[in-house]
Amino acid sequence: MILPIVAYGNPILRKVCKPITADYPNLRELIKNMWETLYNSNGVGLAAPQINHEIRLFLVDTLQIVQGADEEDAETYKNEKAIKQVFINPRVVSLDGDDWKYNEGCLSIPKIREDIYRPERVTLEYMDEQFVAHTGTFDGITARVILHEYDHIEGKLFIDHIKPITKRLIKSKLDNIVKGKVKVDYRMFFVK
Repeated sequence: MILPIVAYGNPILRKVCKPITADYPNLRELIKNMWETLYNSNGVGLAAPQINHEIRLFLVDTLQIVQGADEEDAETYKNEKAIKQVFINPRVVSLDGDDWKYNEGCLSIPKIREDIYRPERVTLEYMDEQFVAHTGTFDGITARVILHEYDHIEGKLFIDHIKPITKRLIKSKLDNIVKGKVKVDYRMFFVK
């Protein structure tokens, strides 16, 4: 089932999410619905608070970025190790490498993109959907998407990484999202 994506302005997007256990109600169905919602919205990552669940869960699919790269971007992504993965109760162990710039967007903040600097590598401890524990190191665009989604479960948004002057310049666009005055090709839940 395709779920509505929570729009900027909803308080759940600013909450630090809670860990879950294997007996979390309807977890398999929730994950299935999150994948369906992600693909319906043409996203590459989706965190539980974005579909109104205050839990430490997100999923990432960077295969479509790497495999779908046009000729111009193919060189950029040629050494990328793309993933399609569920992350439950993740914890950042370390951040490494130089910060690099990428023009990020967010399904909860449609029609706004900004250059964001993030480290090129992240190591995480997490559980998969079978609650098997893993430690993994991720690089490049995959690390970026993971860090973006990780921010969501920490109550942070990509716009928190931009300069105050830039945030003032996009304030009217953010206000329009809060008011539901934005058109998107996917279901959204706006605060009224």
